[in-house]
Amino acid sequence: MPQRTTNPTQETPAPELKRTLRIEIGSRTLVSIVGVVLGLALLKQLIPVILVLITALMLVGTLSPAVEWFERRKLHRFVGIGIVFTALLGVLFALAVFTVPPFFTQVASLMHNEPELRGRLVKFLAQYPLTRSLANALQHVDYSALFKSYSSEAVAFSKGLFEIVAYGAGAFFLALYIMIDRDRLRGALFAVIPRAHHIKLSRIMLNLETIVGGYVRGQVVTCAMMAIFLFILLTACDVPNAIAIAAFGGIADILPFVGIFLTIVPAVLAALTVSSATATVVGVLLLCYEEFESRIVIPVVYGRSLRLPSSIVLFALIAGGTLYGIGGALLALPVAAALLMLIDELKVSLPGETIQPADVLVKSGDSVGEAEYLRRTEGMTAEAAAGIALEISEDRKLKEEGQVLQAM
Repeated sequence: MPQRTTNPTQETPAPELKRTLRIEIGSRTLVSIVGVVLGLALLKQLIPVILVLITALMLVGTLSPAVEWFERRKLHRFVGIGIVFTALLGVLFALAVFTVPPFFTQVASLMHNEPELRGRLVKFLAQYPLTRSLANALQHVDYSALFKSYSSEAVAFSKGLFEIVAYGAGAFFLALYIMIDRDRLRGALFAVIPRAHHIKLSRIMLNLETIVGGYVRGQVVTCAMMAIFLFILLTACDVPNAIAIAAFGGIADILPFVGIFLTIVPAVLAALTVSSATATVVGVLLLCYEEFESRIVIPVVYGRSLRLPSSIVLFALIAGGTLYGIGGALLALPVAAALLMLIDELKVSLPGETIQPADVLVKSGDSVGEAEYLRRTEGMTAEAAAGIALEISEDRKLKEEGQVLQAM
């Protein structure tokens, strides 16, 4: 049997080596990760404080025009602040005195007359086949089970209401202190920002004041108009408990899209106790007023302060309500408008993006304003320079608004 010869020069294949990939995390990276986690945890705990600060800044933006109006009349700033905040306290006290006691009285009357009201509603719903099952369900409501299941939630609601009042008082006094220390706080902010960006910063501050102040003043006007209209309508139709329903409707009008449904349901249900014709009149007139408010009142009252598409308004309401309930929903719209304004002011030109003529005009205006600002504030402190920057930005804003009005 012939033997198989091997070639001594032939190399045997080397065993395949396994590569080990080692990932090492440096101490600085670990410290950064721990810091981010702790920062997020701290931010979550400070959400109520942040909401108080945002509310206080909204009050400052709302009341600043009134204080500046007194200043233009040669009145000392502190005196103007005292007049404005005293007037605000007086209005809140008057609203509490004239609306809260009748509101609770009429709510107690509603609860006392609930069986009769429910009987009328059941009788009305039983007339139609589509609502007959709902009438049967309302007729056999077990209130003992409801009170038993919602007793703990009532305690939680009372605690939440107390917290809202406490946070509201904190926001009120924080706004007062911010307005008193306006110059020092503004100077500290301008001190940490390079002077080349002071004109842009002052324009952002003016835009924020326009957005926030316009939003709050618009909400006050529209909510008051809704409450007055609802009270007159229900009183004219002899609907009982008009003050309670009108107060609830005015508060619910704060929420766009949703507020009309929260308003029309209790109003129509209360009108059903009078007659079905009265309920129809109340429902139709409320829908007509809602159309009038959305088409005419809101554009006039808000003006250019909130230029938000309907999709962003709805998304902001959902996001704010999900994150922090009704308070988050109320603050969602001005925060969304402010974020859009900041994105527009701080935008960076992307590769391939066409520069618009409006952007060129804004940049040229910034260059002229910055040159004038640096010339006028040479050797000044940041606190004094902040006032010059805001003066230049305000004059420019007034000039631009005048050009817009002339173009229209």
